[in-house]
Amino acid sequence: MSKVFVSSLTLSHFRSHRRARLDLDGRPVALFGANGAGKTNLMEAVSLLSPGRGLRRAAADDIIRRPEAIGWKVTAGIEGPGVGHEIALTAEPDQARVTQIDGKTAPQLALARLLRIVWLVPSQDRLWMEGAEGRRRFLDRITLSFLPDHAEAVLTYEKAMRERNRLLKDDARDPAWYRALEAQMAEAGLRIVEGRETALQRIASAQDGAATAFPAADLALEVDTPCHTAADFEAAFAESRPRDIAAGRTLVGPHRADMAAIYRDKGVAAKQCSTGEQKALLISLILANARALKAETGTAPLVLLDEVAAHLDADRRAALFDEISALEAQAWMTGTGPELFTDLGNRAQHFEVTDQHGESHVGGA
Repeated sequence: MSKVFVSSLTLSHFRSHRRARLDLDGRPVALFGANGAGKTNLMEAVSLLSPGRGLRRAAADDIIRRPEAIGWKVTAGIEGPGVGHEIALTAEPDQARVTQIDGKTAPQLALARLLRIVWLVPSQDRLWMEGAEGRRRFLDRITLSFLPDHAEAVLTYEKAMRERNRLLKDDARDPAWYRALEAQMAEAGLRIVEGRETALQRIASAQDGAATAFPAADLALEVDTPCHTAADFEAAFAESRPRDIAAGRTLVGPHRADMAAIYRDKGVAAKQCSTGEQKALLISLILANARALKAETGTAPLVLLDEVAAHLDADRRAALFDEISALEAQAWMTGTGPELFTDLGNRAQHFEVTDQHGESHVGGA
């Protein structure tokens, strides 16, 4: 099997799961059960196998199962061609999350080199209608899937910007206090912009000529101040200082960028499309992301699709399952009933998730 996949997943005191274990063979995973049964909690655990705070962006303490509040643990076996690793994530109350790979403590960024993960969750359904922050985060997740070092650039930029913002709020006027921070922001900012542009190009290539039932989207990065070199960024930061001091925050830079999308066949901006069309565009981008990663690395990423099947008609749902199967991706999907996954048949492993007195249980279907 050419794919890299989660071969086992064990949860301890993770949200609604006191304990759960899934043994997996690389096929897609269909999780079904009533709303609130704990399906998305399993998917969230998988999303934490990549850098960051997972698909819910939750703090470590928010994940701890109540009322025990003794901390949580996620253990996952990872398998693939010539690959075999164990990832263990733990968090004690009031403590930061700890990542271990094969028994050794490792930084979160190391996860991106073991496993590529892309996801679509219901909170993203209004991506095209709400503020630019969500679209930047969506684009940065795509970029991270291609360029694991992108996360480091974002962290470096945001740390330096926070320090610069403190100077701005304190009404600091000495240029010397700003230059070192702005140099850091300029170098990291250039890497961020170049990474985002690279990701958009790869998504575009993956959409062109693809055999898919989902609409293509033409994406573009929108910036308030075009900068092509680190020196351009430094000059922009210096020029903006008077305005920034008045505002008490940094008003130019990649943290102000936006991602625009056009429904290609109709020539209509995504924000002007119907709710169904917007959802189809998002699914299309996730599938394009997965195709591009497979073309680049030889293996498809994990694809997490929370409650996506219920919002598709029968034909589109069948087409989605066919595309996932063709990708040979271990896709994790949730839905309220087993009938939503009938078309997958034995191409997937099916698990029922139930809730009993506030505790989730997972059983084979």
